[in-house]
Amino acid sequence: MIQASCHCGGVVLEIDAAPDEVTECNCSICRRYGVLWAYYSPRQVRVTGGATDTYAWDDRSIAFHRCAACGCVSHWWPVDPQRDRMGINARLLEPALLAQARVRHLDGAATEQYLD
Repeated sequence: MIQASCHCGGVVLEIDAAPDEVTECNCSICRRYGVLWAYYSPRQVRVTGGATDTYAWDDRSIAFHRCAACGCVSHWWPVDPQRDRMGINARLLEPALLAQARVRHLDGAATEQYLD
């Protein structure tokens, strides 16, 4: 099990395993957040600690969570509980763990296709 946390340590993500790959998306929200997403089943992630604020946009299918204290984006969670996919902000992992992951580039702004 590995951990990722926001800047103040208030929100902690406990994850079953480090990601093999992460996604850099250029859609309007991801490019502004500056995140790298690692995708998991919600059953593989435990969110503990402090309170989060949420933000949903577009079709409101996912809720972006950020620490209520320091503001770091920690993860997104599907609004539909039947959806078996969530994203964690891999930039909250230790740099040595993140450095081992392949970075994929997603054209979320136009084609929804990976560019690599």
